[in-house]
Amino acid sequence: MDEDFRSLADRVRDESRGSDACERLIATEDSEALADVLVAPEQPLWAREIAAFRLGCSGDRRAFETLVLLLNHRDPERCVSASYALARLGDPRTPRAAAALATNGLRTAYALHPVRLLTELRAPESVPALISTLERLLAPGEPYWRVALACVEGLGRLGDGRARPALEAARCHPRLAAAAAAALSRLA
Repeated sequence: MDEDFRSLADRVRDESRGSDACERLIATEDSEALADVLVAPEQPLWAREIAAFRLGCSGDRRAFETLVLLLNHRDPERCVSASYALARLGDPRTPRAAAALATNGLRTAYALHPVRLLTELRAPESVPALISTLERLLAPGEPYWRVALACVEGLGRLGDGRARPALEAARCHPRLAAAAAAALSRLA
């Protein structure tokens, strides 16, 4: 069991109060049983999360919709596990979904993990979505500086010259200045 799955398993064991159903989902190697959890009515969120995580990490695209919902969840731990599984899933819809979540101005509070996932994916959608999100977050009074910082760092990692104007603008923000300068030094 890798460290990311162990962390998820420990968290959902607590959430499920150590239920037998939880232990079965953690232990099963049956992908059909896991997929059934995703479509069965009245399943607890922890059960859907385990099933989606396990299927996603194994490349089973039936997990995609559940993982995208979890990527946009208010609980950061669920977002982290969903992002991890989506990065391994290999579904071509993932970059587009992450870009939609990252650029949704109504969900900015939950955009940190979609932004980080876009950076990891290095997809064609990544740079435009990160630029768009960063530009919006540079407006005066925006409280989501951690999301803006993730955009700056991601754009630096991606090294795409299209990010130069947004990164130059980010240098004027005290919380972003150092990261923006570092990102600008990495642009092609």
